[in-house]
Amino acid sequence: MVGLGPAGAELVPEAALEALTTAQRSFVRTARHPAVDAVAQMVPGGLESFDRLYESAGTIDEVYAGIVDELVAAAIAAADVGEPGVGAMAGRERAGFVAYAVPGSPFVAERTVLLLRGDGRVAVDVIPAPSFLDLAWDRLGIDPVAAGVRLVDGASFAVEAAGERGPLLVAQCHSRQLLSDIKLAGDDAAGEDEERTAVLLHHLGLADEQVLEVGWADLDRSLEPDHLTALWVPRLAAPVAVELARLDELVHTLRLRCPWDASQTHGSLARHLLEETYETLDAIETVTSGEPDVAPEAVEHLAEELGDLLFQVYFHAVLAAEEGRFTLADVARGVHDKLVARHPHVFGDVVAATADAVATNWEVLKKKEKGRTSVTEGIPAALPSLALVAKLQGKAESVGMVLPDEADLRRQMADDLGRLGSSDGDASAGGDGDAAGGSVGELLFSVVAMARRLGVDPETALRNRARAFRLEIEATEAHTSE
Repeated sequence: MVGLGPAGAELVPEAALEALTTAQRSFVRTARHPAVDAVAQMVPGGLESFDRLYESAGTIDEVYAGIVDELVAAAIAAADVGEPGVGAMAGRERAGFVAYAVPGSPFVAERTVLLLRGDGRVAVDVIPAPSFLDLAWDRLGIDPVAAGVRLVDGASFAVEAAGERGPLLVAQCHSRQLLSDIKLAGDDAAGEDEERTAVLLHHLGLADEQVLEVGWADLDRSLEPDHLTALWVPRLAAPVAVELARLDELVHTLRLRCPWDASQTHGSLARHLLEETYETLDAIETVTSGEPDVAPEAVEHLAEELGDLLFQVYFHAVLAAEEGRFTLADVARGVHDKLVARHPHVFGDVVAATADAVATNWEVLKKKEKGRTSVTEGIPAALPSLALVAKLQGKAESVGMVLPDEADLRRQMADDLGRLGSSDGDASAGGDGDAAGGSVGELLFSVVAMARRLGVDPETALRNRARAFRLEIEATEAHTSE
């Protein structure tokens, strides 16, 4: 495996050229590199590109897997013809090995190199080469170690740069849309009056090289980017991790200096956590009821309530840290690792094409992880009754229980209503109150099941109706006071 360097053929190492010209077959990951045409003319038989896999494969992981499989097969075939060389430069013959070239350095952002080095079917030599990083440090005039630079990928900037103050070198900014996404992600981290600039590094080492300082707002309008475009971000303002750290510091300060905060315990805070949860739910309902034309003040109110709820989480984490039990970092790490483990269809090789399949896998993994004997374990008994029934019905279906369909539910609800209307089930008519209660319970149970069949959350539906009824009451009061 060899690197082609960051620009033209003049930056391709001689050792790389020797390997490519003496191999039985020579491959290149992509022909989209400024040195490929010149190098291909030096190689007997030319360079075989894997660009076709990028066009035919469904995912980038499939592309990488296809490249590895083809290279391994070619290497095995070459080994059958002759003896391989020893070391990166010694004893090479036309027969015995294949060469694989990648843009830049084989050690920088090259997934296929990592896969091949870990593949036990083949022996691997790697010949280093300069990367675009070497040219970038020269053009920027910085020492990356002294500056504490972090390298991130443009496609995952929003995630990789979260919590980073900078400086950042953002690689593979290959389109205006990608630069626009980076700009928007950076806007989320900036203050309203924040003036920031960045540097676009385009075609470094080539005749049309550009090193262009631009305002943050002009990231996606200053040049036509491609796979040889990178971005230098000297700093990011107010990243999310800094704001969260400030909140954590505030809670610690309140515990030290405020008599009320200093006196709180997990138990005394419980009712506040519940209240903040319900206030957040109210704010969510206000936003969703106004969609798609949501009032700005409703959105601001939701952000405020989420902040109050977040404060409760931080407060409980600080209390636990004071007791030597766990810290906020433990909380974040725990939920992160749990979510990764429960999404094997995202981070593993499990297939789950529908939301229902994801939910089923979730329950199986949760039961195994917790060592539970029943999927009902862990469901809070204090849940509101409608939510509790809906949760239990969902758990029942996850373990294969067959619940009534819509037609059966309609018949069941009609029967329950009939019993409530008879003297046998009507406590006010001298009937058995327990029987009436049972009939009401059966009716509500069926209503919840019907709501779930229709894709409606019964708790939310009833809360929405209660809110509308409150408005009706207030309107009646206003009318009678006139």
